[in-house]
Amino acid sequence: MKIAVLGATGQTGQYLVNQALQQGHTVTAIVRNPGKLAVHHDNLKVVEGDIFSEDSLKSHFKGQDVIMSCLGFPTSFFSGVTGYTLSMRAMVSAMRQTRVNRIITMTSWYTEPNSGTQSPYLIRFLLLPMIRSVLTNMFEMEQFLQKSDDINWTVVRPPGLKNLPASVAVTTKL
Repeated sequence: MKIAVLGATGQTGQYLVNQALQQGHTVTAIVRNPGKLAVHHDNLKVVEGDIFSEDSLKSHFKGQDVIMSCLGFPTSFFSGVTGYTLSMRAMVSAMRQTRVNRIITMTSWYTEPNSGTQSPYLIRFLLLPMIRSVLTNMFEMEQFLQKSDDINWTVVRPPGLKNLPASVAVTTKL
């Protein structure tokens, strides 16, 4: 497959790029700073792009089979986080113009506003309030995707990510 990866210089993005290359895919890493991506491979093309500009993304999306986003934005106590929705709007617009209709993106557990009501005390009253602006914008991005009838989307909500080797899902007989 031909895969465009946004957020390729982050920990998860680098891991995704490496996995895709190991599986024989052709990867276009769309990054702010090409020098930050230390991966080199014959099937890897590293390009500079603005994740908030559909015009910047269009040329890199053309001919791709799927767009994968591992973008992350820091929490803010003074203003709302908007990076998830603004970048997704630019991505979807560029996808429509280049006729790419498949996107996979990543958010987090506790994205839905009431999902933390049964969580442990420290998570509910300490962690979630600290990252609420990020989770709220992730939820808004998910809502935007749900309204996009022409886009085939998947949202991955990992409970936590670790810098460990990949694991394989194990199925057991019941």
